[in-house]
Amino acid sequence: MAAFDFALEGVLRHRANIERQRQRDVAAIQMQMRRLESELRELDQTARQATADLRERGLVGRLDLGLLAAHRRFIASVQRRGMALAQRMALLQRQLEAARLALAEAAKQRKIIEKLKERKYAAWLAELNRKEAAQMDEMGVQLSHHSLAEQRTAAVDRS
Repeated sequence: MAAFDFALEGVLRHRANIERQRQRDVAAIQMQMRRLESELRELDQTARQATADLRERGLVGRLDLGLLAAHRRFIASVQRRGMALAQRMALLQRQLEAARLALAEAAKQRKIIEKLKERKYAAWLAELNRKEAAQMDEMGVQLSHHSLAEQRTAAVDRS
């Protein structure tokens, strides 16, 4: 029995490789996004902690205007860093969407070749079955012909 040979197997492997690369691209961007989100949470926690510390220690007794000004500057710098992080996250979000679209396209292109392979395999299998059925028919005809010849020979020998 002949083995199925798909002429575009190399193309299919190439498209699968492209799809895996697109998956890695998406994963890398998602990892960067998680890192930035973690950084933003840490900044928020730092600002909350600084404000809580100021309320506990700095607002008791005499007001230290220098401490209040320093706190305000610190909070402003944390907010600026937070805004910068948010901008980087927005850029990453656009990159992530583009990477997801590229992944979807790569998967679509791979599936196109896989469907073609499935159709070619089905056609090959149908042709193989047709040939086997033809061989079986031919063998049946030959056996029938051989059996008739033996019967005629046996009939002639008896007469």
